[in-house]
Amino acid sequence: MRSNNKMHFEFSERKVLLFAFDAVFILSALYFLNVFFNYHYFAFEIQNIYRPLILIGYLYIFGTIFEMYNLQVASNQFQILKSVVLSVSTTGLVYLLTPILSPELPKQRLVILIFYLTLLFTVLLWRFFYAVFLASHRFSQNVVLICDQDQVEELVLGLENVDPHYKIIGFVNSDSTSTTNVDFHYVKEIDKSELEDFVVNHSISEIVIASQKTDGITADLYQQLLHLLESGNIIREYTQVYESKTQRIPVHYISRDFYRFFPFSRSNNNKLYLFLIRFLELLFSFAGLLICLIFIPFIFIGNLLANRGSLFYTQDRVGKNGNVFKIYKFRTMIEASEIHGAVFAVFNDKRITPFGKFMRKSRIDELPQFYNVLKGDMAVIGPRPERPFFVDEIAKVMPFYETRHVIKPGLTGWAQVNYSYGESIEESLIKLQYDLYYIKHRSIFLDLSITFKTITTVLFYRGQ
Repeated sequence: MRSNNKMHFEFSERKVLLFAFDAVFILSALYFLNVFFNYHYFAFEIQNIYRPLILIGYLYIFGTIFEMYNLQVASNQFQILKSVVLSVSTTGLVYLLTPILSPELPKQRLVILIFYLTLLFTVLLWRFFYAVFLASHRFSQNVVLICDQDQVEELVLGLENVDPHYKIIGFVNSDSTSTTNVDFHYVKEIDKSELEDFVVNHSISEIVIASQKTDGITADLYQQLLHLLESGNIIREYTQVYESKTQRIPVHYISRDFYRFFPFSRSNNNKLYLFLIRFLELLFSFAGLLICLIFIPFIFIGNLLANRGSLFYTQDRVGKNGNVFKIYKFRTMIEASEIHGAVFAVFNDKRITPFGKFMRKSRIDELPQFYNVLKGDMAVIGPRPERPFFVDEIAKVMPFYETRHVIKPGLTGWAQVNYSYGESIEESLIKLQYDLYYIKHRSIFLDLSITFKTITTVLFYRGQ
């Protein structure tokens, strides 16, 4: 007995769909333009087979930078227009100006205009179709939770805020001590004996088990789950779902035997990976310090007029293995900003000067940290280093906080590109979830994703 599941695209599947059909529609449009209108600028020839690959490669790179493959952006028609125009315009310009590997720059401007408009309208039409039909709620995924009654609200909001198409429509109360039936908004409480019928009748795509109390999984409920599994229904554990949906580790949900669930990425001990990363870090450090030198005269004048303090300032931070080092930054706050003790930086912090706010937004204030990268105190990518005082305070309430010190801290990281600066211990918990996800899944592909998102942060002036 198998339920008739509605069509649904997982996060990874929807991204693959966007990547694949961007290439298919662009190359098809250019091919038909070539065949029916004798358009020879972008000719499909065996000897030049690399040209379509370069064009699509550029689109993927700039599309990632300008958030064209961000699923939230891809579902919003206004944001689609913005991201597609930026991505396609940059792709077309860079491709046209690429020497040797792209066709010779045409002498007639009309040829260039036709090439650009073909790219732009093809991607726009396909992306608007995706937003209206494929990203709509008709493709939502119906889910049933098995959890304790007091967990329902937290689990529902935690998952649906990340993926609005992931609809938890019912839950089975696994708390054996609870006898009252309480629905949460549209999430209906299902009697344990009726789970199998509910799954079949409501086109349930997935059953998520979040219960931490085994006595609530009765023999009858276990048999129903077994029948559903044998019928081809998907049954997953909550922490797996949370991690795949949010790209964070749910440390608030896992008990102190956390390390059984936390296989560290092999990249953390992969000598080839570490050597390649260190080599790139040295290149970035020299380039970053050169840019820093170029900016210093302008920052010195701005600092003299607006910040009225020393150009640089240092601060103790906790690095790899808990070692304390001094971090270097351009000054963005007034002098003596912590005369009453260390406090978290907050949104619209009064201690930050107007010029300092500009430097933080553009991330210019962090350029001197390339010296820390050069010294080996920091990496380019990793958890942001925190001050010893805050590490001690946060570690008291978060048993896993110091786990982030198993690798070097970074200039940018998974938490920085996905979440704002932590303004409290509670928000530091969310950042910790991202940091531990990075440590667990660390790879060259995740590093590239962080790099592209960091470029996006700088370009769209989203620093804090």
